Amino acid sequence: MEQENRGKRKKKKPVKPEPAAEEVQPAADRRPRGKLRWRWLFNTLGATLVVVATAVTAFSLAMYSYYTSTILATLESKAQTAAGMFRNYTETTYLYTARQFVNQFEEKNYIEVQILSAGGRVLMSSMMDISGAGVETPDVPKSIESKRVEAYTGPDPNTGDHIIAASAPVVYNGTVVGVVRMVTSLRQVENQMFRIIAITSGLGLVILIVMGVTASYFIKSVLDPVIRVTETAKRIATGSYGVQMESRSNDEMGDLVDAINDMSMKIDQAERTQSEFISSVSHELRTPLTAISGWAETLYNGEVRDAADVKKGMGIIVSEAQRLTRMVEELLEFSRMETGRFNLSVEPIDILAELEDAVYTYREFFRRKNLELDYTECDEDLPIISGDPERLRQVFCNLLDNADKHGGSGGRIEVSVGREEDDVVIRIRDHGPGVPEDELPYIKYKFYKGSSKARGSGIGLAVCDEIINSHNGTLDIGNAPGGGCVVTIRLPIGVENV
Repeated sequence: MEQENRGKRKKKKPVKPEPAAEEVQPAADRRPRGKLRWRWLFNTLGATLVVVATAVTAFSLAMYSYYTSTILATLESKAQTAAGMFRNYTETTYLYTARQFVNQFEEKNYIEVQILSAGGRVLMSSMMDISGAGVETPDVPKSIESKRVEAYTGPDPNTGDHIIAASAPVVYNGTVVGVVRMVTSLRQVENQMFRIIAITSGLGLVILIVMGVTASYFIKSVLDPVIRVTETAKRIATGSYGVQMESRSNDEMGDLVDAINDMSMKIDQAERTQSEFISSVSHELRTPLTAISGWAETLYNGEVRDAADVKKGMGIIVSEAQRLTRMVEELLEFSRMETGRFNLSVEPIDILAELEDAVYTYREFFRRKNLELDYTECDEDLPIISGDPERLRQVFCNLLDNADKHGGSGGRIEVSVGREEDDVVIRIRDHGPGVPEDELPYIKYKFYKGSSKARGSGIGLAVCDEIINSHNGTLDIGNAPGGGCVVTIRLPIGVENV
């Protein structure tokens, strides 16, 4: 009842058919309703910012380390050279020579040279007169104690400037008689580092802007097709089955569009097929019910008294009731297939005996309709195969019934069985009009009836195909040479195949 009501609703409000190549309105002028675009852009720019900031920081630290290590190496070399030169003089002449060295030092504008006593007091300096002052940085006492060049990098305790200092001891006869200390400020280095950081930060900002523009274009190229697909999916969900989108690329997005188009067409076809199935089944049920109801009322009211007419009426009731039973069984079988409750009772069977039972059952029925049934028996004994005898007999009867419905106008139906390699092959052929070539690929689809006007639910062949496939066999339908349709069943030999 629910399906009939659904069919009625569709007649009241039919879905307007969509053109096969209809294109969904471009989404270029529409803004995305969600936040995916901004979240994607934020994540992209955030990741780029982290990379750029890390690169700028690492480059700045590397440059700073390079500058300071170069300056420190230079100061250590100059201090050690000067201290070594002073060792060649006596303790008395050392200070005189040191004063000449301080006064004549060529780089005094950049580097301060200090001559210290063995106690760490400043004796002379190239920058200013700070004689007698003490040096509070740790490089001087370390150098005096270790008799090696020692360095210091950090703030000057007196001025607060960031400095680099290198102290080298002057050793005379194994005794430290003084210290040569080279000092320079890192102010210029820091100014240079500020310029480097500014330049690299500007470059990083340019990279960030370029990445933002590029990411925006890329996101737009990805999200706009997604928006088109979303809009189309919404239209399909509201009942616009068959709507199509234009595929504008050959990448994964193009594959998605093709899949959506294919899904839309299949849903449209399934909807039409289901509607046709409901209409067909309703008609198929109504016809025998009308005959049964009509004859039953006639017999009940006593309107027919002739024994022959009564027998004829009872025969019609029985025949139509049997047709209803077969139809209901097909529907139940199909329901089991759809819900996964389709099972086989497998046992060793004589396939030749099962086929002959179906042939003998239909031979008398065909004879009464002046329809000839030719059965070609197998010349050799067929081996026992494994299968469900009831299901296979159901397939044979269904195919013979179809041959009568669709090809009975040819006046003859042929059935043959034989062995081909490791298969038992059964062929059922009629001499009717055959099947249109464009309908052959779909003839085994559920609910599909094609252009045939014969009565039926359209699920018989789908059930037969499922039964044969469950036996690891194949069921093929084609047009026979000379006219008519031929159905070929192949079943594997051997119990292990099922």
